[in-house]
Amino acid sequence: QVQLVESGGGLVQAGGSLRLSCSAAGRTAISGSMAWFRQAPGKEREFVASISWNGGSTYYGDSVTGRFTISRDNAKNTMYLQMNSLKPEDTAVYYCAAASRSATSRYASYNYWGQGTQVTVSS
Repeated sequence: QVQLVESGGGLVQAGGSLRLSCSAAGRTAISGSMAWFRQAPGKEREFVASISWNGGSTYYGDSVTGRFTISRDNAKNTMYLQMNSLKPEDTAVYYCAAASRSATSRYASYNYWGQGTQVTVSS
């Protein structure tokens, strides 16, 4: 089993930045891709970004490309999401996810999920 814990969410003004972290713990090591998804009130969960096990491949949702950067440090069992130029429409609960193999934007590819961290961007 893998436990994922997100941190770093909060309230920020439009144009500001936040850095989210996702720490992994448990008996099972993460052997695949990791990703961030988000869900705004009344909307479906949306793919934000994913990163391969070695960090060599990254993918981004269209709405965050050029503003967000995903990274991971396997030595620390931690993944990050640097969010710049935040917009009110980025307001959502952000979820960390981990897969047992290579994965990109498919929600169903991810086996483990965190509880989420709230990001609120004020205008």
